[in-house]
Amino acid sequence: MTLGSIALKNLRRRKTKAIFILVGLMVGVSAVVTFFSLVKALTEDIAHKLDEYGANILILPQTQNLTLSYGGLSLGGVLFEMEEIKQADLEKIKSIKNAANVAAVGPLVLGVVDVANKKVLLAGIDFKTIHYLRPWWTYQGTLPDKEGLMVGAEAAKALGIKKGEYLKINGETMAITGILNSTGSQDDQIIFTPLEKAQSILKKEGRISMAEVAALCVGCPIEEMVRQISEILPGAKVMAVKQVVESRLEALSHFQKAAYVFSALVALVGALVVLVTMMGSVKERTAEIGIFRAVGFRSKHIMQIILGEAGIISVVAGVLGFFTGLGAAQAIIPFFTSGHHVSLSIDPLLAGLALAMATILGLAASYYPARLAANLDPHEALRAL
Repeated sequence: MTLGSIALKNLRRRKTKAIFILVGLMVGVSAVVTFFSLVKALTEDIAHKLDEYGANILILPQTQNLTLSYGGLSLGGVLFEMEEIKQADLEKIKSIKNAANVAAVGPLVLGVVDVANKKVLLAGIDFKTIHYLRPWWTYQGTLPDKEGLMVGAEAAKALGIKKGEYLKINGETMAITGILNSTGSQDDQIIFTPLEKAQSILKKEGRISMAEVAALCVGCPIEEMVRQISEILPGAKVMAVKQVVESRLEALSHFQKAAYVFSALVALVGALVVLVTMMGSVKERTAEIGIFRAVGFRSKHIMQIILGEAGIISVVAGVLGFFTGLGAAQAIIPFFTSGHHVSLSIDPLLAGLALAMATILGLAASYYPARLAANLDPHEALRAL
C-alpha cells in the first residue's frame, strides 16, 4: 500500500470533510476566476465602445485668429479666414511608427457658402471614412458619391428642404441624396458633400481645413501618436480628444483594483476554511496517526499523507473552480455591458493560474496541521484508542 492510496482511502472515508474543503477552495478559486474574467470582458467591451467613439486625434492648422468652434476647430463666423493644410501631407501619417494603430484618416475642408440667401457652413469630407469617424450617423437616403449633398437635420429644417430636392450652392445646382438624422452635435447644422467637390466649390483644391484621425483602442499610445504626427506635420496643431477614453479606462482601473482586493479576501477565506477543517481532521485522527507511527511510519510519511489528501482536493477544486467561475462570469457579463455581446473563451493562462492558486492555497493551509500530525508522540496518540 502506497502513501497515495492511503490518502485516497482517507478521503473516501471522510467524504463530508473532504467535500467541505473542496467547496471552500472551489468558491475561492471561482471568485477569482469570475473577477479576472469580468475584467477581461470589460476591457474588450470598452475597446469595442472606444473603437465606435470615432475620431480621437484632430489635426488643425496653426492659427490664433479663431472664434467659432467646430469639433475643436475654430471658425470666423461669416468670414472664414484661416490657413489650410496640404492634403498630400496626410500621406505622411502612414509612415509613423504607430501607423498600424490608425484606423482611418478623414480630411475635412470647411467654408461658408450662400444657399437660398443664407450663409451655411459647407463641409467636404471623405465619405469612405464615415464608418470609422462618425459611426453614430444615421440618415434618410444615401451617402453622396462624387457629387450630391448630405444635409444636417437642423440645416434641412432651416432651409425647408427634403431628400431628392436640389440646392443651389454658390450658383451650382446639386442634388440632396440624404438628410442626416439629428445627432445633437454641430453636424446637424452643416451641409456635407464629397471632399473634392467641396474643394472645387470653395476654390481650395489640394487643401483641407482639418483632419480627423480614428485611432482609438485600449492600449493605443495616443499621446505618443500625437507626438509622432506632430513631428511629420510641423505646420499643424495635433491634439488628442481623450476625456472619454481616460474616464472609461480610469473606471476600469478602479474595477481591477477592487477585483484584486476581493479576490485576495475570498482566497484568504478559502485558505482559512481548509486550515480549520484540516486541524479538526488531524485531531479526530490522533489514534490513527499513532498506529501509523507505531507500525513504522515516520514523520515525513505522515506529512506526505496529509498533504497528499490536501493536494488531491486542491487539484479537483482548481478545475471545478475554474469552470464554475467562467460560467458565473458569462452569466453576469450582460449586467456590466450593453449592446456589444462579449463571449468568454477558455484562457489557458487563467486556467493555469486557477489550478496553481488552488494547489498552493490547499497545501499552504494544510502544512501546519500536517506538521502537527507528524510531530504527535506515538504513545500519546495511542492513548486515544
